[in-house]
Amino acid sequence: MTLKASEFIQNPDGSVYHLNLLPHQLANTVITVGDPDRVAQVTKYFDEVEVKVHKREFHTQTGYYKGKRISVISTGIGTDNIDIVFNELDALVNIDFESREIKKDLTSLDIIRIGTSGAIQKDVALDSFLVSEMGVGFDSLLHFYKADEILDIDFAQALKKQLQLKDTNGLPYVVACNKDLASKFSDGYSKGVTVTNCGFYGPQGRELRLPLSMPDLNDLMASFEFNGKRITNLEMETAGIYGLSKLLGHRAVSLNAIIANRATGAFSADPGKLVDDLIKLSLEKLVS
Repeated sequence: MTLKASEFIQNPDGSVYHLNLLPHQLANTVITVGDPDRVAQVTKYFDEVEVKVHKREFHTQTGYYKGKRISVISTGIGTDNIDIVFNELDALVNIDFESREIKKDLTSLDIIRIGTSGAIQKDVALDSFLVSEMGVGFDSLLHFYKADEILDIDFAQALKKQLQLKDTNGLPYVVACNKDLASKFSDGYSKGVTVTNCGFYGPQGRELRLPLSMPDLNDLMASFEFNGKRITNLEMETAGIYGLSKLLGHRAVSLNAIIANRATGAFSADPGKLVDDLIKLSLEKLVS
């Protein structure tokens, strides 16, 4: 089947619409970061950078770290951008850009998110690193895809009951990381269950001038436990990354720098250094 021009959109130079990339410019190992400025913060440790492309908030650099070819891509904030980035990453390796047809032999990417996060458990240490074993989506992204076979429905139902969510809130979606890829990141990282929120303020229980409909949401999440797992931290991309990666046949893991602890009210004294330390440790784990 040839994909219609309105569905698989290419720029005049043939590159994919938002990322502005051509297939040969992407490595099979991809690091995603939220902040476009963080791309160079990663690639400054590379031996060589061969590709630099940017369009809007999507900045990409591809190069080599200790002989391993890696692409670093900024996604911006939120799972709406994850939907764009991950569909286009998949297109770069699994759609023929000339015939506009899906390839018979599909390629699986290794995708590693390096980002910041806030803990909701007092015992998740500030300035620590955490691997998300599972992502819990409080946005609606995966409900637009046929995804039931990859979701942990029992976990989601138990969480909905604990949080006393109304039907109008929808059912959270719950997806596990790729365990093989996550196994590379063990020493130096704790493990947890990460909630992906659809916003930074109200959806994460922050009240400035607007009153919250669920002011005790974070406390309810912190007290939740299911099959020995508890919710440890909040951010805005992980569940979407896990869901789309699994549906598309890619391997993904999310690595979090804990820059805030919502339970204690503490914030890192030097979040920039913490993220830099996470980058250096994670690059080493990738090539070890």
